[in-house]
Amino acid sequence: MSSSSAPLSPRVAEEDEEGAGRSGGTGSGGTVFCYGEAGYWDARYVEEGGAPYDWYQRYAALRPFVRRFVPPASRLLMIGCGSALMSEDMVADGYREIINIDISSVLIEMMRKKYFDLPQLQYMQMDVRDMSKFSDESFDCAIDKGTLDSLMCGVEAPLSAAQMVLEVDRLLKPGGIFMLITYGDPSARIPHLNQPVCSWKIALYILPRPGFKGKARRSVFDPVPLTESGRLPDGFIPEDPDSHYIYVCKKVQGLTGIGSPVKNHLDMQDSE
Repeated sequence: MSSSSAPLSPRVAEEDEEGAGRSGGTGSGGTVFCYGEAGYWDARYVEEGGAPYDWYQRYAALRPFVRRFVPPASRLLMIGCGSALMSEDMVADGYREIINIDISSVLIEMMRKKYFDLPQLQYMQMDVRDMSKFSDESFDCAIDKGTLDSLMCGVEAPLSAAQMVLEVDRLLKPGGIFMLITYGDPSARIPHLNQPVCSWKIALYILPRPGFKGKARRSVFDPVPLTESGRLPDGFIPEDPDSHYIYVCKKVQGLTGIGSPVKNHLDMQDSE
């Protein structure tokens, strides 16, 4: 997708969908959002010709968080890769194995042709709600930048979100990291992350949108505390109302003495 004709943002679509649910309508004057369906994205990528488009943030802004929690030796799953430049930028930054998945077969074919000469990048057509082609505990890290948000626009949003989170949990090794970049604040995303069989240790960071001109009262690299119920503290208001939330979710169940690259990387940081 090109930046000049980006589709309606998932934030607007989700809010419209929620409003429609409360009023009994379909939102946006009868528009039904199909962000969770391959046909919608196939049509978009044909229209846009696969022009690069990064949702929310570019890698340069996310790099400090990625480098802190995801060592370059990780086997990494990029969820809903789209036409973003993030995976390409990460390879340039030393990352060695990134498996990119997207629901659009049109997009995947475009990306395979574009990056045929980068063996560090693999592209597979796949629905994040069913990643059964991958075996259990086969990834060190998974990154999502906008895919869960897109699923939240559908009519079966809670089910789709649960299916995605459960699949990510299944694929991560003990100690692995799920990094979720979203516009959803904790009240809207923590309930979906906390599926019954999942056990995450969650750190939250808040990053202003690109181009925000306001004055920051705190460092974006300081984690934001969460209440016991998984909410922001009373009275906490982000400087930018359109901030992006970065949930760093560490899979904690079943940890053993033999760690993945991610676990070893984090253990070293904890000891410093």
